[in-house]
Parts: sequence; C-alpha cells; structure tokens
Amino acid sequence: MNRNILLNPGPATTTDTVKMAQVVPDICPREKEFVKIMRELEEGLVRIVHGDPKVYTAVLFCGSGTINIDICLNSLLPDGKKILIVNNGAYSSRAVEVCEYYGLDHINLRMPLDRQPDLRAVEETLEKNPDVALVYTTHHETGTGLLNPIREIGTLAHRYGALFVVDTTSSYAMRPIDIEEEQVDFCMASAQKGIMAMTGLSFIVGRRDAIEASARYPRRSYYCNLYLQYDYFKQHGEMHFTPPVQVIYAARQALREYFEEGEQAKWERHQRVFSAIREGLTELGFQIFIPEEIQSGLVAAALYPEDENWNFEKIHDYCYERGFTIYPGKVEKKGMFRLCALGAIDGDDIAAFFKVFKEALRECGVAVPVKY
Repeated sequence: MNRNILLNPGPATTTDTVKMAQVVPDICPREKEFVKIMRELEEGLVRIVHGDPKVYTAVLFCGSGTINIDICLNSLLPDGKKILIVNNGAYSSRAVEVCEYYGLDHINLRMPLDRQPDLRAVEETLEKNPDVALVYTTHHETGTGLLNPIREIGTLAHRYGALFVVDTTSSYAMRPIDIEEEQVDFCMASAQKGIMAMTGLSFIVGRRDAIEASARYPRRSYYCNLYLQYDYFKQHGEMHFTPPVQVIYAARQALREYFEEGEQAKWERHQRVFSAIREGLTELGFQIFIPEEIQSGLVAAALYPEDENWNFEKIHDYCYERGFTIYPGKVEKKGMFRLCALGAIDGDDIAAFFKVFKEALRECGVAVPVKY
C-alpha cells in the first residue's frame, strides 16, 4: 500500500494496521460483540484526557468535527441563558455560525487572530453578563497554529458559574490534556485527528451530571442532541442510530496503538515533527504567522512570499504527485499555507518532504531564501 504523508490538518496519516482493521466480517451493530467494542472506545476516550469515568463519559456520533460544535452548543444551553464565545480563529468563528443558525443567544467576543485572548476582556464580559451559562473556545486554532490558554479561561468560566466547553479537535490525543486540571467540562475531537483513525466518527468527552441536567433544556435538534445519545448508550451500550461500523473497528485499533505508544512518547514525536517543520521553513526564509511562544507545536502557518513566481496550486500539485499533501491557510486576506505535525509521521518524513518542497520551489522559479 502506498504511504502518503498528509501535512494537512486532518485526516491524518494512518498506520497500515489501522487501515486494515476496517476489513472485518460484516456484523450488525446491535450484536453484543459490537457493544463490547463501543464500551472499549468510550472508556479509552475518557482515559486519554485522564477523566474519572465516574464523572466523565464519552458520547459518540457519526460525522466530522463540526457536529461536536453543533451538539454542545445546541444541547448544553439552558432556556433564557447565553453563550460566550471567545473567538480568535476560524474554528471559534464556526461556533458563532452555529449559534446564529440555531438562533441561540450569544456574545461573539472577537479577538486578534495572531495572539491569545485578553483574559481581562473575558472576565469583564462575564461580569457584565451574569446570564452566561456556557463559555466556549478553541484549544488549538488549527487555521493558524495558535494555542489558547484554556485553563485560565476555564477558571474564569467556573468563577462566574458557567460551563466551559472547548473544541480540542486538533489537540486531543496529541498535546497531553488533563480534563480536570485544565478546568474543562466538555472537550471534543474526531477519529481522523489525534487518535489517527478514519473519518466519520466524532466524540464529546464531558461531565455526566451536566449531560443529565441538559435533559431539561430546550431540545433544538433530534439527531444532534447530547442527552438523547448519552442516555441511549447508557441503557443499551449502542449509538442511537446506525454507527459507522468499519470506522469504529479502525478507531479501536487506533486507540490500542495510542496507548501502546504512550501519551508522552506520542507528544514527543509530534514535537520532533513540528521542530523539523519549523526549522525547514525558517531555513528557506518563510515567515510563520504565529509567534513561537504561543504556537501549539502542531501547525505552522507560513505566509506566502512576495514572489511573482509563487503559485500555491502548482507547488501543492508537485508535492502531491510525489506523496506529500500541503494545505492552504484559514485567515481571510492573508495568503498562507499550513504544514501540520499530525498523524503517524516522524522527522524522517519531514526531511523527505523538504527535499521535494525545495524541488517544487526550483521548478516554479521561486527565489530561495524567499522574500517578503
């Protein structure tokens, strides 16, 4: 099987063993054998963030990471209350869009895209709006590589009596997270990201008591309701509706490989990959959008150089044809591309990539070091 190196922010490069885990005899997902697999997943997903299984659970859904945003926002807001979104990137902006589509009362606290949130502004907003019941932000803004200070934001949310919900889609199972120490009530991710499995399965890890309390909240969606899915799984050990069966087999294998590698060893590998990415870009003269001290250590967003021969599509295609995928940026009116340290890759893969990338720059006539 050809091995492609995906330097996009997900899906991630997978191991052959995860791919092949999907090739299984057909099975009805209501069988006891499959229920055992679902239980193993639920327990492992809570364990990754060091949650107490008596306090936290994992609720699984079919869909991409955006389904988690939808579910948490529409399910966890009590009637007559408000959501505060600490917004400094494309993915916290997506949460704003979800609120707008549902007509949920919310505050869009916009912050600059290239720096961490102003915590004083967060606290002032909470002081002025005692009806805020849910504070929401993104841990790692994948569009830029910015890391947000979730522990500090979570502390403020709890000080003012609000739940704290964090989009950890591109940090979960990569950067070590202790859900209680970080003051997080709910976090979320998808199988194709940190656990390095396949697309189609997403999950929310959160407090059982808060989910059970949400049974009394307005029901704004049928399929995307957190309590309904949680309660059905609690009673039957199954997803309410048909799960992505083969994808779940792959996720089980990916979880087993996660624990075999170990949290710290996996994080160190991602750091090796990111260091190699950053060094390779710096050597070629590229500017990275986010300052080093607030980078996630997982995504480098490099600004397009001021060179008439620069053509992202041509460079992308040259790399793609040779087994490497790069990805455009997510900041409006800022030309940039991203290289990501996700997936089953290591430093050798990055060395091989930069050999091809340099060839692509030469082929397109882009001056090196690049100019701004």
